[in-house]
This record gives sequence, structure tokens and C-alpha cells, in this order.
Amino acid sequence: MRAHILWRAAVTAAADFLLPLACVSCERALDDGEPGIVCGRCWARLGRLPFPRCPRCGHPVGAHRCTWCDLLPPYVRAARSVAWVPDGVGGDLVHALKYDGWSRVAQGMAERMARLAWPDDVLLERSFVTPVPLAAQRLRERGYNQSEVLATALAAQWKIPIVETLARTRATESQTRLTPGDRLRNVAGAFVAAVPKSTLAGRHVVLVDDVVTTAATLNSCASALYHGGARIISYVTFGRARASGDRL
Repeated sequence: MRAHILWRAAVTAAADFLLPLACVSCERALDDGEPGIVCGRCWARLGRLPFPRCPRCGHPVGAHRCTWCDLLPPYVRAARSVAWVPDGVGGDLVHALKYDGWSRVAQGMAERMARLAWPDDVLLERSFVTPVPLAAQRLRERGYNQSEVLATALAAQWKIPIVETLARTRATESQTRLTPGDRLRNVAGAFVAAVPKSTLAGRHVVLVDDVVTTAATLNSCASALYHGGARIISYVTFGRARASGDRL
């Protein structure tokens, strides 16, 4: 595993040295001095979730009651996401991180996750961030867990620890093409707390993932954290899948 990760890092470093860096979204050469691997034009075009947003789940709301909150169990305090996916720049960046091996894109993504507004109690109480664990086979294929890379960068921005608290009890099918009901069944009981109860006891844990759609995976993880001793959990992702009727 470590040799595979080192090999990928060496190949990336060699490519950076030999070839001009190009934006992972629009593929145009980056201007001199531009940080990261996403150009300023693409960051400006990022399809952020519009305002007003629900104070609990962060989903855009109009004149009617927020229904996205109905997806969340009562021990989930708040949820936040930066951008709509899978379309547009947001989808490009998630794809680059998740499938194209561009782990460096996580830094810019995490910087924007770190700027999201939260209720005051979340800011005061959050103890640490924890990533959604990746199945062993996918970890071997990608060489890294995209949620862990995001969580590491976000923890540095927030100046709080990252603690890996969860483990998978079994491999699960990719959620991408599943119906909402199948998503729930696919991840039911798929995660357990993998740390002593004292690590979680009374804590407010912030769970990190790249994308949330129906929250099935995050809810399954939150259930494991809650039953492992956590007092309350919040969610943060870079992307949020847009449903029919959501405002652009």
C-alpha cells in the first residue's frame, strides 16, 4: 500500500516538474503565481448553494418549510456543504479528487469548507473532525481516502484535531446509481466506532465527506458515532447533490 502511494506521489511530482500545471476543471494552463491546481476563474464559477439556507441543514430554502432536515436523525445538530454537484465546477473538482488522483485539489476545497457559517454552539463545541472511512478495495485503487484528505486539510484550517473514529464492517456497493431506499439498505450497519468509548463520550464530532446526496452514508456513520458515545454530530461536505426543485 505505502509503495503504491509513494509511486503515485513520485509520478505526480515528475509531471508537475516537466509539464505546465493546468486547472483540473477547465484544463487551461494556470497563471503564474496561482496557488493550487484550480484557476481563479473556475473558483469564481463554482456553483455554491444559494441563500437563504436552513440554519440547521444548510439547504437552500424558499417560502416553505425545509424538508431536507427530515433526512437527518435527531442527534445530528447541523449540516453544511459548499457547492452543488455533480454538474459544473463542483462536480469537476470532486471527480478530480475522487477518481483522477488529484489529492492536491482537497486543499482549496477544504479552505472553502472552512469558511462555511455555523450555529454558535457548533463553533464552540466541535471537538474534532472525523472522515468517512473508505472500503479497503477502493483505498487500494485510489491510494488515499478522499474524505480523510479533506478532513486533514479542514482540521488544519479550523485548528482542531482529526481523529479516525470509524471502521467499515463490510464493503458496500457504490451509492452513485442506487435509489434512496437502496442507499439506506446498502449502508445500514456498515460502520462501527473503532475507538474507545472515552474518545467519543460527550463529544460534538464533525463528520467529513466529499459529497452528500440523501445523507444515507453520513447517517449510518453518525449512528455508529452516537452509539459509540458521541453526544452530537454535525456534517460537512464539499458537494451536495441537487434534487428536483432545488434552486440553482
